[in-house]
Amino acid sequence: MLIDLKLGKLTHEDVGQMDSYIRMFEALYRNEDDNPTLGIILCSQKSEAIVKYSVLSEGKQIFASRYKLYLPTEEEFKQLLESI
Repeated sequence: MLIDLKLGKLTHEDVGQMDSYIRMFEALYRNEDDNPTLGIILCSQKSEAIVKYSVLSEGKQIFASRYKLYLPTEEEFKQLLESI
């Protein structure tokens, strides 16, 4: 799982950058028996248009949300990852 923290609105550049990070990580570090790499972009504001039309290669979807003031519990985070 790769996580990128951004201030401000989500941009096309942020999405492209995460796509590059995922491709590099998969080429250099992912083993054949690993699940696909998950990229999470945490931003202070989301852009509905970018979220709606942004899709990485091989049909990977991008989900965007606002920052929370607290971290989820381990169980909440597990549930979130399993629901994606």
